[in-house]
Amino acid sequence: MPNHLDIHLIIDNYCTHKHSTVKEWLAQRPRFHLHFTPTYASWINQVERFFGIIIQKAIRRGSFPSVGQLTRKINDFMEHYNAQARPFVWVATAESILAKIQRLCKAISRTVH
Repeated sequence: MPNHLDIHLIIDNYCTHKHSTVKEWLAQRPRFHLHFTPTYASWINQVERFFGIIIQKAIRRGSFPSVGQLTRKINDFMEHYNAQARPFVWVATAESILAKIQRLCKAISRTVH
C-alpha cells in the first residue's frame, strides 16, 4: 500500500482498542484511523455471518499464493451466491432484543469493576 494513503480500520467497540499501548502505537502511525462499530449494533451480526459463509464455502482450507487468486476465488463464489441469493431473515423480536439489553445492563451494574 502506498505510504501516502490513509488506512481506515473498522473495528468493534471493545476497550482493548482503547488501551494505552494501542493508543501509543497509533500515535506513531498517523495514517491509521480507527472507526468503531456502534455498541449494540446487532445488524453487524448479519455482516459477520455473511463473512462466515464466504469463509466456510469459499476459502477455508484453500491455498492462495497471491491476493489476486484469493480475490478471484471470493469473486467467483459471490457471482454464484448472488445468482441464488435470498435475504437474511431477522428472527429476533424487538421485545427479545430489549429484554437482552436489560439483562446485560443489570448484570453490568452488579459488577465490581
